[in-house]
Amino acid sequence: MGTTPSGGFDPETVKKDFPLLQRRTRDDQPLVYLDSAATAQKPLQVLDAERDFYLTRNGAAHRGAHQLAEAATETYESARETVAGFIGGAPDELVFTKNATEAVNLVAYAMGNTAYAGSESAHLRLAPGDEILVTEMEHHANLVPWQQLSQRTGATLRWIPLTADGRLDDTAVDRLLNKRTRLVALTHQSNVLGTVNPVASIAARAHAVGALVLVDAAQSVAHQRVDVTALGADFLVFSAHKMLGPLGIGALWGRRELLDAMPPFLTGGSMIEHVTMERTTFLPPPQRFEPGVPPAPQAAGFAAAVHYLRALGMDAVQAHEEHLTRTALDQLAQIPEVTVIGPTTTEDRGATVSFTLDGVHPHDVGDVLDDLGIAVRTGHHCARPICDRYNIPATTRASFYLYNTEDDITALSDGIRAALHRYA
Repeated sequence: MGTTPSGGFDPETVKKDFPLLQRRTRDDQPLVYLDSAATAQKPLQVLDAERDFYLTRNGAAHRGAHQLAEAATETYESARETVAGFIGGAPDELVFTKNATEAVNLVAYAMGNTAYAGSESAHLRLAPGDEILVTEMEHHANLVPWQQLSQRTGATLRWIPLTADGRLDDTAVDRLLNKRTRLVALTHQSNVLGTVNPVASIAARAHAVGALVLVDAAQSVAHQRVDVTALGADFLVFSAHKMLGPLGIGALWGRRELLDAMPPFLTGGSMIEHVTMERTTFLPPPQRFEPGVPPAPQAAGFAAAVHYLRALGMDAVQAHEEHLTRTALDQLAQIPEVTVIGPTTTEDRGATVSFTLDGVHPHDVGDVLDDLGIAVRTGHHCARPICDRYNIPATTRASFYLYNTEDDITALSDGIRAALHRYA
C-alpha cells in the first residue's frame, strides 16, 4: 500500500473500499465528501458485516435457545467486547445505545431520577444548590440534556467560556469548579471549531472537588487514540456512524461502579431479572440499559468499523488528518476573505475547519460548493452558542477523514473562490 506525505496509508487506495465515494453528482461532478463530522461514509467491510448477519445469523440476540438466536447473541456480545476494547474499556462497562445523544440522556436521566430507591445511587443525584459544568463549545446533545436536568432538579448550570481563538479559557476552570460541582460534561473535540480539549487535565481538577466527568467523544474516537483511563473519564459517549459504522447505534462507556448504581433509562424485555404483577427487578449493567431486541446487525457493523480503523492504525489516521488540516489551513489563508472560526494551527485541533466568507452567506457558499460536487455542512451545526460567541449567523464547515486527499482540499479552495466570484 502506498503512503501519504504523513507516512501513513494511501487514501486513494482506501477510497476504493467506499462505494458511495465513487458516485457522480446530479450534475455529473465527482463527489468530494467533506462532511464526515456529520456522518462518515461506510466501507464495504462494514456493509458486508451487516449483510452477512442477515444472511447467516438473523436471530434475536438474548432471546431463544435455537442456533440462530445463539449466533446472534454471540455476534452482539463479541461486538461489545471489540468496541469496548477500542477505547480501553471492559465489555461490562459498555452499553449500546441508539447514538451518543441517547447515551448522554441516559446519564442525565439517572442523575435526575430522584424516585430511584437504590441508596447506592445517592451520589449520582442532583439537588438544588448542586452545579453542572459544561463548556461554551458543546454540541446541543451535550448541552440541552443538562439544561433540562438543571430545570428538573434545581441545580445550577455553569459553563467554561471560549477564548477568541476557539479554545477553552483554562483560567476559568479552577474558578468555576467548586465543592458544589457534581458533574463536568465536555466535548473531547469540537464539532465546529475542531479544538481538542485538555480533557485529562480538566478531569483531574474535577475529581479533586468530587465531581464526575462525562466526555462527549463523538468527534474524537474516530480520529485519534482514545483511552478512557488516560482521559480520566467517568462516562464517555460516541456514535458508530461517525467512525465508519452504521447509523442507529452508539455507545455509553461508564465506570462499572457508577453503572451499577444507576437506574434503567428505558424499561421492557431483556433487561429484567424478575417480574411479578406488582414489581420488577433488573439485570446488572450493561443489560439493564438495553431493553428490547438488541441491534445485533448494527453491532456487527460497529465492530467491523473498529477492525477497519485498527487495521489502518489510529496514529496513521491522525497523522493523515493533521496533514490534510495543515494543507487546508494553509490554502484558506491564501484567500483574504476567509476567516477561520477556531484554531488556525494544527496544535490540539482535529480535522474540522469552519469558516466565514466576507460578503457571502454560508448557505450560499454551501450551494456553490454543492453545485461543484463538494459536500460540506452549513449552519450552526447544532452548536448555536458558538455562533453567538463569535457574533456570526453560521459557518461553512469542511471536515476531513481517512478517505480524503490533497486534491479534495484544492477542490474546496477553488470552490470558495467560485463562491466569491458569484456573490461577492
